[in-house]
Formats: sequence, structure tokens, C-alpha cells
Amino acid sequence: MDFNFWSFLLDNLSAAGVIGGYVSISIIGVSLIIYFSKGKIEGEGQIGPRWAQPIIGGLFGVIPGCGGTIIVASMYKNKKLSFGGLFAAFITTLGEGSFVLLGASAESDVAANLKAFFIVNLVGFIVGVILGYISDKIGYEISSDKMTASNLDPLDIIAEKENKNSKLLDSLIHNFVEKSGFFVILIMAIFLLPGSIMALWGGGIDAIENLTILVTMLFTSICLIYFLLSSLVIKEHDCSPKENIRSTLVHSILDISMVTAYVFVGLFIVNFVIDVLVGPEAFNSWMTSSAFAVVLIAALIGVTPGCGGMIAVAAAYTTIPNFPIAALIAAAIATSGDGIFPLLAENKKDAIIIIIASLAIALVVGYIALALNI
Repeated sequence: MDFNFWSFLLDNLSAAGVIGGYVSISIIGVSLIIYFSKGKIEGEGQIGPRWAQPIIGGLFGVIPGCGGTIIVASMYKNKKLSFGGLFAAFITTLGEGSFVLLGASAESDVAANLKAFFIVNLVGFIVGVILGYISDKIGYEISSDKMTASNLDPLDIIAEKENKNSKLLDSLIHNFVEKSGFFVILIMAIFLLPGSIMALWGGGIDAIENLTILVTMLFTSICLIYFLLSSLVIKEHDCSPKENIRSTLVHSILDISMVTAYVFVGLFIVNFVIDVLVGPEAFNSWMTSSAFAVVLIAALIGVTPGCGGMIAVAAAYTTIPNFPIAALIAAAIATSGDGIFPLLAENKKDAIIIIIASLAIALVVGYIALALNI
């Protein structure tokens, strides 16, 4: 078959950029909501009655992105939430993978993605709350005195790194992450906003269609550069609310670049395997006959710490024909988002317990969903 790599690359850059438009809306919106509601989750005393803890945790887990689990981890550390609430949030969350399902591309059905988003969240919430109640009933508690949630501001981390190393390269990267790259991505996100909203109803802005395609490709390219460069100076990924609007927006752009970069890599690999290595017909046949294996693979990918695994599975769901939603459910339950990092850093034993339990539950629920043909 004739394979035009340049055309293939541009198509995937554009597809990732389209999803990036939705990602921008979701991440900035959720980050601002969490920022303005930060005061309500601080202070002393447990939030809500004891019996409602798993429900509260599950509701935080439903929040798109990793912010909910980071907040829940901090609440648990400060004894404002029970372990059942913490566990419910980890089971419920889709992490940054939720933004992929909330997005769309020429290869994905907006209505189908939104339906999958609600189904996966509903199943995760129900399972998470039930297991949260079981955990609280058993009385299991994690040693929270060892658990800390990072409150480091990205700008503070950059400044600290720069003070230690005053080389010109670090200074240039600092400037790009905090200023030029930040504003470029924010401006392009604003440009893509009207088209992204209209696309939810199957519409578009025909007069700027060609310009929009160009912007989506540039958006993905700059997000890739931004993510790679910021990774050189920002060693910790933290989704907790920031001290001011400026730092909240900077961190939102960091999240947007990370998700868009992961989506592009996921789309590129998935489409290359399907279109070039295997062929659409053969791959579709394999997916149909090996759904059992797909659920297992999705759960194993989803359980990897952080949001990268869930983003990859969500991207696969939006592009691969007949990808079983049971596999998406398994990955979503298995993933703990970035909220697992405070546990891994300060209390590895308990973090491993949560990871193993999430994987086991994910496989059970995933195969039940597959058997019920959900």
C-alpha cells in the first residue's frame, strides 16, 4: 500500500489538536472551579457526616482530570475524609482520560463519546461508592500521618530550578514555559473555543475551516514542545489548586500540553498499527474476536500510575472500531490518576495496596460488563 508519512503525520497532528480544543475548555474550566472552591475544602473537621464519605469521595472522583483525586488525597491527609471516601475517588476517577472522551475528532462520534463518558463515570461511581462503604465498614485506615499532598506551584519549581542552575538554556526554557509558550497556547485555545463548542452539535465555522485545521496542527506541535521543555524544569506534576489565577492558568496550560501530547502519541501509534502494520479489516476482526484480551490489556495499561495509561486507552476507544466499552470501564476503574503520587512518594505500601485492589476490581467489573454486553 502507498503510505504518505507526511500526510499521516499532519492528519494526526490535526486530530489531536481538535481534541486539544475540548481539553482546553474542560481543564481550564475545572481548574478555575476548583480554585474558587478551594476554601470550602480547607480547614478543620470532617466534611459531611461519616455515612456520606464514600459519596463525597466518589463525587470528587467524577470531576474531570486529576484535580479531584489530588484534593481528596489532601483531605484524607488532614482527616477530613475517610479511607472509604479516598478509595471511592480513586475507583471513580478517569484522570485526564476524561478530557479525551469529552473531546472529539473527525474520527470519533461526539454523541458516542459523551455517552461512553457518562456510562463509565456512572459505573465507576456506583462501584467506588459501594467499595468505599465496604472499606469504611471494615474499618481499614491508611496511615495518613505519612501522606502529604504537594502544594508546589509550577512557577516556584521553575524559579527554584533556575536559582540552582543559571545557564542560558534553563533561562530560555523558563521564559517559554511561563511566558511565550503559555500565551501562545492560551491564545490558540481561545481561537479554537467557538469551533469546539459548535462541533458538539455537529456544526462548524466554514469561513475559517482551513485556518482552523492549520491552528489545530500548530496547537499540537507547540503543546508537544511545551510539554517536553517544561518536563526538563518541572519535576513534579501537581493538580492541586494554586495560590492565584495566574499560577492556576499556567498549571492548566501544563495539563493541556501534557494531555494533548499523550493524545497525539496515542493516536499516532494506534492509527499506524491499524492503518499500516495490520490493516483496518484484520484489526477489526481481531478486536471482535479477542475482546477478553482487550479488557485485560486495557486494565493493565490503566493501572500504571498517573494519567498516561488512561489517556492512551481513551484515545484508542475514540479511534478503534468495535473497541469494547467494557475495556474502557476496566481501564477507568484501574486508574488512580495523579492522586496516587502523594501515596507513592510518602507511603508506598498503602499505594501498592490501592493499585492492586483497583486492578483486581477493574478486571472483575470489566468482565462483568463484557458478559452483559454493555
